[in-house]
Amino acid sequence: MGRWLRIPLLLGLLLAVVVAGLVDRSDGGVTSSFVRNAKKAIDMPIDSDVFRVPPGYNAPQQVHITQGNHDGSAMIVSWVTEAEPGSSKVLYGTDSNKLIFSAEGKHTRYEFYNYTSGYIHHCTIRKLKHDTKYYYAVGIGHTVRKFWFTTPPKVGPDVPYTFGLIGDLGQSYDSNSTLTHYEANPKGQAVLFVGDLSYADNYPNHDNVRWDTWGRFVERSTAYQPWIWTAGNHEIDFAPEIGETVPFKPFIHRYHVPYRSSGSTAPFWYSIKRASAYIIVLASYSAYGKYTPQYKWLEEELPKVNRSETPWLIVLMHSPWYNSYNYHYMEGESMRVMYEQWFVQNKVDVVFAGHVHAYERSHRVSNIAYNIVNGKCKPVRDESAPVYITIGDGGNLEGLASNMSEPQPSYSAFREASFGHAVFEIKNRTHAYYTWHRNQDGDAVAADSMWFYNRYWKSADEIPAV
Repeated sequence: MGRWLRIPLLLGLLLAVVVAGLVDRSDGGVTSSFVRNAKKAIDMPIDSDVFRVPPGYNAPQQVHITQGNHDGSAMIVSWVTEAEPGSSKVLYGTDSNKLIFSAEGKHTRYEFYNYTSGYIHHCTIRKLKHDTKYYYAVGIGHTVRKFWFTTPPKVGPDVPYTFGLIGDLGQSYDSNSTLTHYEANPKGQAVLFVGDLSYADNYPNHDNVRWDTWGRFVERSTAYQPWIWTAGNHEIDFAPEIGETVPFKPFIHRYHVPYRSSGSTAPFWYSIKRASAYIIVLASYSAYGKYTPQYKWLEEELPKVNRSETPWLIVLMHSPWYNSYNYHYMEGESMRVMYEQWFVQNKVDVVFAGHVHAYERSHRVSNIAYNIVNGKCKPVRDESAPVYITIGDGGNLEGLASNMSEPQPSYSAFREASFGHAVFEIKNRTHAYYTWHRNQDGDAVAADSMWFYNRYWKSADEIPAV
């Protein structure tokens, strides 16, 4: 072959290689080109203003609320007193100057190694009116502190509602930036928290003082809007080397959830209805194999979801099933094998997870065709499957997960190693708008976004938001 004939052939082959590379990269989605200023993740000092104990004798602290029953007409109010138990009563009403109703709660405390907790109060306020602003007071008889919350609208298919999303928060300077950014976003009405709260277990002897500082740190949000809790691995607090053999002891004493109202037998898996959403919380660190309590509960729970009443089916868990970072890789695989087919059959809209300290959004994919015989081990696009979103980027002291697998897998639509929060804004039964906000941007700037088209009421495929 002549020299001049070989040149076009070589150019053609080179072009084919380049195009093939571009196609493979496109199939794998987008790896963000944003470069975050690298700095060491550091917890805020224990004497920081954000950890300050409120003034006054036996003043209530670490105030937080969460949904108190299945349909949102009840609220669990929790707080801690240090000097003595005091009252577990909550006064409340729709007029800030006339708190004419009251509810009586209970208090508990626990010991962990050489630490003894304060008096932890939990009080459930029931028979609340939907879509109503309530004022409430705690600390009756000592130092009274007042707060407020707004109940969700009555459950219905076209009720708009906006959830904030935070995971793996911790109490570092980056954590404070994440919470500040979320507070500045006016849309969020309740937080879906995907696990790993205080990171107290990173301290010697699982220093439970850091559970107290975390509770005071987040109070500026948790006292005013409900946070829906998911337990992560940093809530396990299993430390037999110091005599602590009861898993989740600090978490279950401090953070109550309405698990019994959905027929659950443990506070680590449960469901709630809120506006037009049906939210299922699963436990990555409790037994989930066949015939276990969690398995049996989920098997019975999914058919109960009435998509004509609550069209948006959202699942929260801690350990992600689809993850292209080289951290915690494949940790969620055994749970995926157990439950993914149910998610596809029941057309779950979106699954939010944490654990990996970065951000990632998948395409709608499933891997249910795989079995040990056929060898089909790669996820495929599946319009009946959920979108999987990892949002373990709250800002904790362990820092970012920045090492990604290459090339970017075909199931991964967008990924970025930055801290931030997200917002899931339900418009009606068919549409929801999702945005992810990195901490470095202005509050209104979305680093990633997409329109969701409801799986049950699906009329079109998703398209990325421009």
